Amino acid sequence: MTGGINTVLAATLLFVGGHFLLSSRALRGPLFRAFGPRWFAPAYSGAVGAAMVWMIAAYNAAPYVEIWPYLPALAWIPVVVMPVAIFLIVAGVSTPNPTMMGAERSTDIGGPGNPAQGIITVTRHPFLWGAALWALSHVAVNGDLASLIVMGGIAVLSLGGMSHIDRRREDALGADWGPIKLTTSVIPFAAAASGRTKIDWPGIGWWRPVAALAIYVVLLHLHGWVFGVSALPM
Repeated sequence: MTGGINTVLAATLLFVGGHFLLSSRALRGPLFRAFGPRWFAPAYSGAVGAAMVWMIAAYNAAPYVEIWPYLPALAWIPVVVMPVAIFLIVAGVSTPNPTMMGAERSTDIGGPGNPAQGIITVTRHPFLWGAALWALSHVAVNGDLASLIVMGGIAVLSLGGMSHIDRRREDALGADWGPIKLTTSVIPFAAAASGRTKIDWPGIGWWRPVAALAIYVVLLHLHGWVFGVSALPM
């Protein structure tokens, strides 16, 4: 089940589509009631985790079908973009956020009357932006069909997931979603540019950029050993 491009496509569709289907209005409610509040999250994570493992295995076993050749100039795109992507991911997972799974009811994350803090004043979907930047920057340098399918699928999941999550939160929270929607934005810096919030630089802190930079340097050095190709242009 891991030998061809069709398998990569099937696994990616299952991984991406599974996220949207399992969290849709039609399925999420019945599944939540069936599994209960204790087991729904583990069951959900297990299902999408299994799909991800299959997708990665299929990608690793897929034949190389060139769409465009390797271009050293394009290889600089992930080198430049990845520090930003890693920072958004680090800040996203380390900052309370009502758009993250398990924090749906956390509407006063910055304190009473203050629904936004830290990286959330930049965008309310920092993790998804980081994942999208990772995927899109790697599509540019990996010009083969399997990479286009997998990384394109992750980009679709990340970018499409933002509006999908927002709709679910609005349905679940009702009026409580209003302050979050008004003081944050999907597009980075849009809420600050329109005067609806101020960037919380102290809340972002110094350690998140430092941690992101450290992770970036480690990945840069280990890329060739782990993935078989240097992250730097050849």
